[in-house]
Amino acid sequence: MALSVENHAPSEAPPTVVVMGVSGVGKTTLARLLADRLDLPFAEADDFHPAANIAKMSAGIPLDDEDRAPWLRALGAWLRDRAEAGTGGVVTCSALKHRYRDTLRAACPGAFFLHLSGGHELVEDRIAHRTGHFMPPSLLDSQYAALEPLGADERGAVLDVGPSPEDLVEMAAALLRPVNGDLA
Repeated sequence: MALSVENHAPSEAPPTVVVMGVSGVGKTTLARLLADRLDLPFAEADDFHPAANIAKMSAGIPLDDEDRAPWLRALGAWLRDRAEAGTGGVVTCSALKHRYRDTLRAACPGAFFLHLSGGHELVEDRIAHRTGHFMPPSLLDSQYAALEPLGADERGAVLDVGPSPEDLVEMAAALLRPVNGDLA
């Protein structure tokens, strides 16, 4: 269920969407499904990290703002390029802080932030049971500590991750449907 919608004003253009939240909420699963559902390009934010960032996180060391800056700029450029090409796109990105989202918005002002939200125990359990990911469960607390909810000045919505991914995709598609048409 959608917990809140902030400044939701879909347009006729294909959307540029940032699926955000702490590690383990299901950003990649939902973003891939949403991109398929809306026939939009998809990008995984982890693929934009330099090797040094991945090594740092794999060692259980949280990234700092200096580590994140070039990564966020690269993600913003991807979004901007999709908006300028008129294709839209869906990208995953933790985007935990308002200023990180500001960086993405500076590159792509029309970006819509879809914040996936879940309780600590549920997310911790998901992280503990996934394989092949560099983010250790020990960094989850630092992510929740850094998380700044979407503000009233931010275009986006919050979805609780309790429902199935398929149900969440339908909710997200409905939020992104243009006012004067049917994108989804």
